[in-house]
Amino acid sequence: MESKATGAPQRVRVQLGERSYDILIGCGLLSRAGDYLLPLKLGSRGVVITDTNVESRYAGALGDALHKRGITVQVLTVPAGEASKSLRQANRLFEKLPSLGLDRQSFVIALGGGVVGDLAGFVAASYLRGIALVQMPTSLLAQVDSSVGGKTGINMRHGKNLLGAFHQPRMVLADTATLATLPVRELRAGYAETVKAGLIGDAAFFQWCEANGAAVVGGDRALQAEAILRACAFKAQVVGDDEREEKPNDGRALLNLGHTFGHAIEAAEGYGGWLHGEAVAAGIVLAAETSARLGWLDAAALARVRALIERAGLPVRGPRIGVERALSLMALDKKVEAGRIRLVLLRALGEGVVSGDYDPAALRAVLAAGLA
Repeated sequence: MESKATGAPQRVRVQLGERSYDILIGCGLLSRAGDYLLPLKLGSRGVVITDTNVESRYAGALGDALHKRGITVQVLTVPAGEASKSLRQANRLFEKLPSLGLDRQSFVIALGGGVVGDLAGFVAASYLRGIALVQMPTSLLAQVDSSVGGKTGINMRHGKNLLGAFHQPRMVLADTATLATLPVRELRAGYAETVKAGLIGDAAFFQWCEANGAAVVGGDRALQAEAILRACAFKAQVVGDDEREEKPNDGRALLNLGHTFGHAIEAAEGYGGWLHGEAVAAGIVLAAETSARLGWLDAAALARVRALIERAGLPVRGPRIGVERALSLMALDKKVEAGRIRLVLLRALGEGVVSGDYDPAALRAVLAAGLA
């Protein structure tokens, strides 16, 4: 991975037939965005959807870089924070697009973290029944996970991401230089999504995280770039094999490790109270504890999971929302089948499974200890 803006980026290919695309990872990519977008033949007019934190830092420079290549964009800004993943903000954006002269040859650039990526992706998937999307993630969480794979979504008061669509981007441009401006809390939250890849299917990457996690959160640029590359390569393989989460036990649903618990925490606390990655971190520990109670994960492995999360400064327990409240929120999860909550659990470090075949008493015991 290069450390200068003049180096060539690393590339990860998401293989989806005619809809395949590249993830570019490197330093200074936003300043050369026009060079990378031009071969995609997206058209000459588009919009950049961003938030109030990111706009002042990067939107102007991105617009200049695109203008040099004959690409014109208008910047549309939403308030920073999880609350912007809403029908209200989506509708506000929809109402603005026709006046900007966008047509089916136009495009949307998502410039920001996971909230912006999900919201802008939803807008791109819906407007004119779908226009081109480019993801330009600026947070660690978005670079390692949410910008890749085509999931878009907005929240409802009942739960997270209950409205959405699969809409693959034409490219993902992950500029690692943007991580220099992230608060450490945001870096930690992104790291939780990085760890997930190692736990569900890459034991060697989990060991890498044990050795290097503190440095990734601490700001080591080279190790951050390696973490992004390895996490994206893993996710690209999973998405290429199961794009729409149709495999019941061992496909893309595995990427939801910690999310059934985590989404319940976010909904209970009000979106924005806990960062998504913080809730996922606590959820990963709860999933590991459930796996241990079922006899699938031994005590030593459980201790390693807890230690990895704790060393990164992430929570290993959730808020006191109560067992019944947690179960009612978890029942809204998209993996529920015939009224039964299906969980992503661990049979070993590096071996995840999606299962509804577990003792409900074990889940209740874990919730009572971790969320009550």
